[in-house]
Amino acid sequence: MTDDTSGTLDEALERLHASGPERHGWLSNHAPMAVEALVRHGQGRTVHRWLDRYREKLEEMPRSYAAITEGNWHEALGDPRRLADWPAYFDRELADHPWQDVLAVWWPRLLPGIAGGATHPVIRVGHAVRTLLDDPGTTAAPRTAELAHALGYWAARHAPLPPLRQQPGPASGSAADALAAVEPIADQSGGIRERLARLTAFPTWPPTAPQPSQTTDTAPDTDTGPGPGPGPGPGPASLADQPEEARRRLTELVRAATHRYATHGHGEPIMLVHAATAPNAVLRALPALPRELWAPSLGAAWAASAAVTAVYAPREPLPADRLPSVDADGVTPEEVFAHAAAHGDEHAIKLTDTALDVARGTDPTALAAALHACAMIDPVL
Repeated sequence: MTDDTSGTLDEALERLHASGPERHGWLSNHAPMAVEALVRHGQGRTVHRWLDRYREKLEEMPRSYAAITEGNWHEALGDPRRLADWPAYFDRELADHPWQDVLAVWWPRLLPGIAGGATHPVIRVGHAVRTLLDDPGTTAAPRTAELAHALGYWAARHAPLPPLRQQPGPASGSAADALAAVEPIADQSGGIRERLARLTAFPTWPPTAPQPSQTTDTAPDTDTGPGPGPGPGPGPASLADQPEEARRRLTELVRAATHRYATHGHGEPIMLVHAATAPNAVLRALPALPRELWAPSLGAAWAASAAVTAVYAPREPLPADRLPSVDADGVTPEEVFAHAAAHGDEHAIKLTDTALDVARGTDPTALAAALHACAMIDPVL
């Protein structure tokens, strides 16, 4: 992360924490995520000006409905009337316990609802965790408060996917082929909640293989999670005891989803951003989580990415002559992010942030996807 010696990020988060996580009853407040990305990529000087423009999209935090306790949190999970109560609960938890411990307790509880809030809550958690991992011993109040807001948003909008059949995955086992095998739903009308309710099946991914002690016809237990793939249970047999392989597969998924945005983002340029940014948020959280949670985290990330793909992706890619491209020697990642910052749209900023994670300076397709987002999404003037 770019050193934030000016304190810009903490100032911005403090400015934002008087605001609620949504506006107009459902649209997400992207500002905490966008300003974190701006600061990280050396655009801290633009943050307050960006917030001044974004101000009209902010609403005050809703009023409290009823306090959440250890005794009633089950019934409060997924209740949007508790949008103010959940952050207050996590504020108390984070005051009493290390943030890593709070995250470890609540991550498996929240994973089944990863698609809630159009995946924005888990994305916000990923940004918050990234700032805390920069300095695991930090006591910076705005950053722990941001984690409380992010976890609270996820808890209030927690919404599991409908029960889903598992279809055979691609023979190659690759994440790119798995996303290509996701069948778009027939009726892509309405908001994301209506669309997600129409999901029926996903390809199985990541590929599973029996452990040496298993017979070849022993099926892994995949009934504990949110739709396809592993949930907060043990996860696929081939990955449950291989956390590094789960992380490798998750990295592969983020790259595949980012690349796919370059060819299919035109179907819905704003919403399809989340097919890449949601699994990347999970990837960012892994280092803060117990390793036994990495395999179920992969399964939930696949469910989120596949769900967004199914409900928004077009059936056909862009024609070859319209595909975006980047000369790897002609543009730098810093220039690509500066372009996104100047563009100003929060979705373009977040997709570019993820694309730079993927690119690492050597992936022109990821950079092309970022520039494509800026071309397709209306700029903020």
